[in-house]
Amino acid sequence: MAVTTTLSNHFRYMLATKKIDFTASTGDAFKIILMNTTFAFDKDSHATLAGVTASQLATNYGYTQDNKACVVASITEDDTNDVARVVFSDVTWTASGGAIGPSGAAIIYDDTTSDDTVVCCIDFGADGTAPDGFNFQITDIVVDI
Repeated sequence: MAVTTTLSNHFRYMLATKKIDFTASTGDAFKIILMNTTFAFDKDSHATLAGVTASQLATNYGYTQDNKACVVASITEDDTNDVARVVFSDVTWTASGGAIGPSGAAIIYDDTTSDDTVVCCIDFGADGTAPDGFNFQITDIVVDI
């Protein structure tokens, strides 16, 4: 299955009302979290971190809840696909003392907004696990707006 990225509707509202800023020098701080395998993203109701945190993986074996920065690497205008493209740097957790996962999705949220706005859900298309000593890595993180 393919990886899919779905924006939350609340993120669209926050962006339209100038409450989210992706610019590198003055922009907001974004974080990424891993979700358990039963999590099913709802772009209408999963608006804030509080709305998804119950389905986040527990802090354990190299994964720490609400702790991983998700850094904006670039923002471009893509006239071919008619989107503004936000690219985030790759993120990695190293499993230590046990496995990280399984996880079927990740959530990017804005840690700067007062409500910790959920930007999007990245559905991996399949569950992933990083065994002890291995990395759980998310690469090529692209959010098209």
